[in-house]
Amino acid sequence: MNAFRWLAFAWANTLRNRRRAAVTVLIAALGTAAILLAGGFALFTYEGLAEAAARSSGHLIVARPAQFERDEDVPLQHGLDKADALKAQLLADPHVRQVLPRVDFSGLISNGDKSTVMVATGIDPDAEFAVKGPFLKVLAGKVLASDQQLQVMLGDGLARSLKASPGSSLTLLASTTDGALNALDVTVAGIVSTGVPDLDRRLVYTDIATAQKLLVTQRVSSLGVFLDRMAATAGTQQRLQAALPDLKVQTWLDQAFFYRSVKELYNRIFGALGLIIGVIVVFVVTNAMAMAVIERTREIGTLRALGTLPAQLVRSFALEGLLLGGLGAAMGAALALAVSVSLLVFPMQMPPPPGRSVGYPLQVAIDGSLYGMTLLAMLVLACAASALVARRTVAKPVVDALAHV
Repeated sequence: MNAFRWLAFAWANTLRNRRRAAVTVLIAALGTAAILLAGGFALFTYEGLAEAAARSSGHLIVARPAQFERDEDVPLQHGLDKADALKAQLLADPHVRQVLPRVDFSGLISNGDKSTVMVATGIDPDAEFAVKGPFLKVLAGKVLASDQQLQVMLGDGLARSLKASPGSSLTLLASTTDGALNALDVTVAGIVSTGVPDLDRRLVYTDIATAQKLLVTQRVSSLGVFLDRMAATAGTQQRLQAALPDLKVQTWLDQAFFYRSVKELYNRIFGALGLIIGVIVVFVVTNAMAMAVIERTREIGTLRALGTLPAQLVRSFALEGLLLGGLGAAMGAALALAVSVSLLVFPMQMPPPPGRSVGYPLQVAIDGSLYGMTLLAMLVLACAASALVARRTVAKPVVDALAHV
């Protein structure tokens, strides 16, 4: 009951200058909303990039250690033998949903009149598209099928360079695992886009059998392990690494260079933004409470003369700051929540980032821990600022406080 009376007393004091209190609450609300929206956007970006990275390479990547550490002198020099047996062993883990083999190689692709460099990947088409879904945008033709060999999908930039379309005949040229040059005639099944123009100018997808026939080998570069959930990545990596001591098991994070770069950049940008907004809110609350303390100096002296302890007065002013900061933080959280939900109901599209040709939806993650930490920080900062301002005045001698004009 005593605590309730102190809160009621602090609330009554905040209403003595309603305009100043309203401005303080408004700035605290806008600051809180800005922090929550910026933080939510960063979290949404992290989640999207993490899912995209895991979806591209697999939650785990299994290969020989040299595949990750050294360049190859010839294609698949560090490749995996007996990939089918290894795949069956990996699928025995309860968290493993699918294992996708990949054959990475480079070479030349020619239409007879013109040759250009290609960066090619051999995949198991049926399993690849079943697990990953539509990870490529098909602009023309169709996707590869496991029962149709000697077909390729081209990036749209490469297709334009070669003047190729679905049904066109091309020739792939690459070094074999013995260092000899081999060529293979293929047919274009489809034209695709990854959204990254630089990649689309060199991209070639083919099935694993065609890639192995071109390279004259039965090896694969690596195995992408897809799990039932992202949270199982660390534990599954430890189990698989213990079961496969001669191989190396990396996580998607080890190869997600773009994700790590963006996260580091955003952490700095939004961290600095949050710090600046926090400082602004502290100054606003401090200024409001300083004005209130100056206006009520004689009142403070009277209360001191009547026996009120300095600690009680400091508590009263701290509660006033707590109410102003708390009300502003609550309003800001409500505003941020409303904006986040509105973006789900009325989607907006962001422009393409540098290096890409397609945009992405603007969304803001609603994270309970982010909301809780932000609200708590606002309450602590407002309360501490008010207490520090009031501490000097309530410590003045009673006579000086009563004589204040």
